[in-house]
Amino acid sequence: MQFPELSERVAEVRGRIAAAVTRGGHAQHVTLVAVTKTFGVDAVQEAWGAGVHDVGENRVQEALPKIAAATVPVRWHLIGHLQRNKAKAAESFALVHSLDSVRLANAIHERGMARGRPIDVLVQVNVAEEAVKSGWAAAELPGEAERLMGLGGVRVLGVMTMAPLDADEALLRQTFTGARAARDVLRTAGHLATELSMGMSNDYEIAVEEGATMVRVGTRLFGVRTPATAGYGDD
Repeated sequence: MQFPELSERVAEVRGRIAAAVTRGGHAQHVTLVAVTKTFGVDAVQEAWGAGVHDVGENRVQEALPKIAAATVPVRWHLIGHLQRNKAKAAESFALVHSLDSVRLANAIHERGMARGRPIDVLVQVNVAEEAVKSGWAAAELPGEAERLMGLGGVRVLGVMTMAPLDADEALLRQTFTGARAARDVLRTAGHLATELSMGMSNDYEIAVEEGATMVRVGTRLFGVRTPATAGYGDD
């Protein structure tokens, strides 16, 4: 086994999630998404064996060969940026967490209409309004939520956000609270919007306390990546 301590690490993370749900008082179910980017398909197989059935990848070009090679029926999540010219790849994922622009929404809508079934997405909201991150500002969301209701090829299941890497606890909570408010905006516009994807290895407990329904955890499960392999939207 490449990750001999994975089952124990999964159990620890799940225990911390359960405790955070209790502290937060939102009583939500939380899906643990194991971030397997930069690791081979063995990480996917072992995650399944450890009871984790949702796997997150950052890059389409890395994910598609793993999807083809995996022999376990995990649910694949695209958690990193999706280029508009690769919108067709969205069909390979159970959920795209990173719907971050009007142009990408239109492209995914076209793919969903072509296949006769909408593609499930989360709207990426840049709550902290960081210049280095994509997504809509909270103030832009009401108008965009209305527009997305007219796109039958996408089904908006909620919101994804990332807190600044150097955020203190106050900023983390402010960011996650803002994402929860953004989900309410989507619901008001008529979207199903049950999901809140927020929280990674360093802040997932606070995210769960603030209502996260999905956390994206990689380092806590598989170990530390090198700076060269770390990147956008991961864990």
